[in-house]
Amino acid sequence: MDLEKRPDQQVAHPATPTRPVAPAQPVAPAQADGCLAVAIRIPVRIVVLVLVVPVRLLWDALAVCGRFLHRSVLRPVGRGIGAVLTWLCKAVFVWPWVGLWRYVLVPVGKGLGWLGRGLFVIPATWLYARVLTPVGHGIAWLGRVLLVIPATWLYARVLTPIGRALLVGLGWLGKAVFVWPWVGLWRYVVVPVGIAIAWLVRTLIVVPVVWLYKAVLTPVGHGVTTLLRWIFVVPLVALWRWVLAPTGRAIAVVAREISDAFGHAWRIAGHISLAVGRFLGTLLRWIFVEPVRWAYRTVLTPVGHVIRDVLWNPVAAAARAVGRTTRRALTSARDTVRQTRADVRRMLFGAPREAVPVARREPDTPDTRTLGNSTTALMKD
Repeated sequence: MDLEKRPDQQVAHPATPTRPVAPAQPVAPAQADGCLAVAIRIPVRIVVLVLVVPVRLLWDALAVCGRFLHRSVLRPVGRGIGAVLTWLCKAVFVWPWVGLWRYVLVPVGKGLGWLGRGLFVIPATWLYARVLTPVGHGIAWLGRVLLVIPATWLYARVLTPIGRALLVGLGWLGKAVFVWPWVGLWRYVVVPVGIAIAWLVRTLIVVPVVWLYKAVLTPVGHGVTTLLRWIFVVPLVALWRWVLAPTGRAIAVVAREISDAFGHAWRIAGHISLAVGRFLGTLLRWIFVEPVRWAYRTVLTPVGHVIRDVLWNPVAAAARAVGRTTRRALTSARDTVRQTRADVRRMLFGAPREAVPVARREPDTPDTRTLGNSTTALMKD
């Protein structure tokens, strides 16, 4: 069976809906440089390269010196100064306050807290629990019996009916005095007068003003606008379109080329500076480093090994033997002095008393009691 089908034989699956393919977006062609940019590009880049190469060499040399100075001098000195200042700040500002807090304020605070608790808190708690609470309960019960219950009855049985009756009467009186007259004044006087005044203002003022705006002011405004447009706007637009915009484009092209020239010159100067630096580094390495390395490997290392094996190791071994002998002698002398002091103390004050053993109920054996040990009369066979 032929798995490949021609385009006219391929059929879409009936269960899969086909989606319309979006047309490909046209790619905008790259904008070509103008004749002005092409004309000034090469001379500007040559001049800028000649000016930038010494600056880049000087910059790279200063950067190398600065990194060496920072790595070899400033960073160790800064770390040492930081460590000294840290220790000094701790010694001046931290440790005295820590000692004051730990050994003065905390013990004094604990003592004052214990004293205040014993003198004020415990007596006040006992007074509140044993005296004030029963007295307060009694006063509350007496006030409830003498004041609250009569006042509640008076409010519910006397004041509430009287207040409701007064509220109904005062409400009707307030409506008759304050609401109904003002409602009648608004409905039968103010509203008709306002409608008449609005019709009069519309007829005498609004309609003439609208006619004046449409018939007089609008044509005059259109004329003035057209005149101002031809006097100011059209010359300014022509000046911008035919003078300022081309001049600005030319200045922008020149500035862009100069900026690109500086960028290219700086990168080329960086490559030149890197090559010069590598050459100088190789030259210095072959002049100074390689001879010193050869002298170290060929001369100093064998001489150092000979000095270490012939002179240093025997001297160190002799020094260690002398040190061990000295330590043994000092230990023996210290033990002798300690024994002599003990004998003198024994001759002057006598021997110390020996501890009298005391009978204990527990057995002396380190093992604990178990069911297998016969330590009681009931457990003995």
